[in-house]
Amino acid sequence: MSQAPYGAAEFQRDTGVSRETLDRFDLWRAKLAETNAHTNLVGRSTLDDFWYRHALDSWQVFTQGQDASRWADLGSGAGFPGLAIAFGLMDRDRPGASVSLVESIGKKAAFLKSVAEHTKAPVTVLPVRVEAIADVPAVDIVTARAMAPLTKLLGYIHPFVEKGAIALLPKGRNFNEELTVARKSWTFEEEVIPSLTSSEAVLLKIRTLDRV
Repeated sequence: MSQAPYGAAEFQRDTGVSRETLDRFDLWRAKLAETNAHTNLVGRSTLDDFWYRHALDSWQVFTQGQDASRWADLGSGAGFPGLAIAFGLMDRDRPGASVSLVESIGKKAAFLKSVAEHTKAPVTVLPVRVEAIADVPAVDIVTARAMAPLTKLLGYIHPFVEKGAIALLPKGRNFNEELTVARKSWTFEEEVIPSLTSSEAVLLKIRTLDRV
């Protein structure tokens, strides 16, 4: 859990983002609260902890791959971590950088497009199921937060890794069990990176991936 209070000022202190980037995050937060009142994007109880549970938790994915310019976020939902990554790329002034946000649920895809338009974030929203993407984009990093158990998730990211992407996958307390199950269907080497926002969570970095 975050140490209360954790708000915009604390987020800026811990990330070093510019005022303009902070404003983008705050606009995202406001639109999320407004939209979530009638369309379920995230658990309502988590909105009060937006800056720690959502913004900072997403930002740490960006920091693990901040030298990369091309990203894909699968099952992007309300934009975690994809929009945070896009704002990070803007903050680092990376011309030509982009994030593909893959989200098949129409209302969520519409929300992502709205935030992107208002913040001028360098994103492309793909309103399709991951497995239905006709031409998988070549990216440097593919990520997905709370999308699926690891075995299934590896199937989704495999086409991206085949094209040279590194996977950065946030996982919770059961990550060891998920790794054990996944090895029955996949061969891979992972780097386990402790999460900044939870002592029970990690980021899995996967560079190679093949079916058993």
